[in-house]
Amino acid sequence: MAEGIIEVTSATWENEVIQNKGVVMVDFWAVWCGPCRMIAPTVEELAKEYAGKIKVAKLNTDENPDTASRYKIMGIPTIMFFKDGQKADQIVGAVPKSQLKSKIDSLLSS
Repeated sequence: MAEGIIEVTSATWENEVIQNKGVVMVDFWAVWCGPCRMIAPTVEELAKEYAGKIKVAKLNTDENPDTASRYKIMGIPTIMFFKDGQKADQIVGAVPKSQLKSKIDSLLSS
């Protein structure tokens, strides 16, 4: 995993995401997914830019299908945002960095 990004699994989900106070951005991805590889550098940049402000995590949907199905992940990459343990929003697909930044900024200011 890149600097500032944690790998979450179904076993660590509750502790790392749900019990976290503040904003968590979770990248649902899989090894075989081309768009996931396209957005990965953007996720890494955001992890560095927002270090200390948000937590950035990645969850491999192939290795953790129960968590992926619990959140009804139909397409990947899906970037899901949690605030104080509650799902706040999600974006599906490889989107521009500016779109993710504006989502993060709005969650941090709300």
